Amino acid sequence: MKKELIVSQDPKSPISEIIRTLRTNLQFFSTKGKLKTLLLTSTMPSEGKSWVSSNLAIAFAQAGKRVILIDADMRKGRLYKMFDIAQTPGLSNYLSGIDEKENATEREKDNNLINHLQTTEVENLLVMSAGNVPPNPSELLSTERMVDMLERMKQVSDIVIIDGTPNQLVTDALIISRMADATVVVTADKRTKKEDLKKVINNIEQIGGKVAGIVINMIPTTYKIYEKSYYYGSSSKAKVKTGKRTADPKKSDYSMMGENDDWYSFSHLARDWWWIKRHWWISWNDRRSSRSWIWHNHFNFSLYGRLLWSRCAKKN
Repeated sequence: MKKELIVSQDPKSPISEIIRTLRTNLQFFSTKGKLKTLLLTSTMPSEGKSWVSSNLAIAFAQAGKRVILIDADMRKGRLYKMFDIAQTPGLSNYLSGIDEKENATEREKDNNLINHLQTTEVENLLVMSAGNVPPNPSELLSTERMVDMLERMKQVSDIVIIDGTPNQLVTDALIISRMADATVVVTADKRTKKEDLKKVINNIEQIGGKVAGIVINMIPTTYKIYEKSYYYGSSSKAKVKTGKRTADPKKSDYSMMGENDDWYSFSHLARDWWWIKRHWWISWNDRRSSRSWIWHNHFNFSLYGRLLWSRCAKKN
């Protein structure tokens, strides 16, 4: 699988936590459990729609849900590249009905649908690629065969996630939004225009679709923001640029320190003490006519004491 599937490749990263937060919000969107089909669309291309849909599908699968991910962009589908699966057979091949008999039984229809689904490295996740590029994608999506396919998928899965097309260019996503239980619009920071977003939302609501929310993607950030996350840094090997110096997230993961104290020298301890001294503050309290220190960021301070104690013990 590609590195952009970060929820699978780096599940403890802050970005993975954000994707799981999106998953939780969508689960609370329908308290009665009616959210079975979810469409993700965007205003224009290159706003991260396929990235969000694929990582969201992995997040649902990691939570124990049976997930089917459909690549409904039959013009420029790319999910088969992200999950390293075959391009065909896919959605266009199934909707065309070429491989299915005219008087097929229900069991034969189910088997034909299963043949168009592909397994992935992620447990509980099946993917249907876009298939061959058809001359009439919109017409294929408008058929009763598309509705029947979604109904069959809902019977064998917990949620069906559909990666649609950009809404401003073609009408494919609008057609699917009437069939889906909810639609999420993916936007890009400082790239998506407000007028285009309003138009997309109005178009979906006018035809009877339901917009669950908007995802703002590609927000620029720095590593200092992610230092305050629950995991104290990512386990990824990629280096993140923070101002004048470059920080390695793996070396900054304080949750793993202390297991191998030989790696730390006095210079490393001095560096850690400088880092800790920079990120915590001490306040003076005289309210009860007694001097007391209020220590903040106890984790970092206790970590430094533990490392220093271990170093002194080994020297003695």
